[in-house]
Amino acid sequence: MNPNEMALRELQQEWFRATAAGDLDRLLALMAEDVVFLTPGRAPFGRDEFAASFRAGATQVALQCGGTMEHVEVHGDIAIARSCLRVTITPHNNHPPRVMSGYTLTIFHRQPTGQWLLAQDANLLTPET
Repeated sequence: MNPNEMALRELQQEWFRATAAGDLDRLLALMAEDVVFLTPGRAPFGRDEFAASFRAGATQVALQCGGTMEHVEVHGDIAIARSCLRVTITPHNNHPPRVMSGYTLTIFHRQPTGQWLLAQDANLLTPET
């Protein structure tokens, strides 16, 4: 595995850890200022909307994320990754957890510092039945 692919896989693991810890500041540090998220049934949204949703959700649920990057392509300062993810959403009110799973397609941009940041993410997770 080349150094870029290793860095992208580590970024994904850091995202999982920050999500579980409720660390919004760390998540924001992993994404570009002009990041765009795509999710079913919602218009594309950016960093501010992500932050507001994460803050609101953190008061109601805990999140545990896991998964793997199944395919990574690096082309200069742009990388594309397909991942299969599983997210467990556990309400703070003792209701049963919900599990979402499926695929994401993510575009990363390498910064002049060499750091990779999430630039666009299409999240296709659906509830497990």
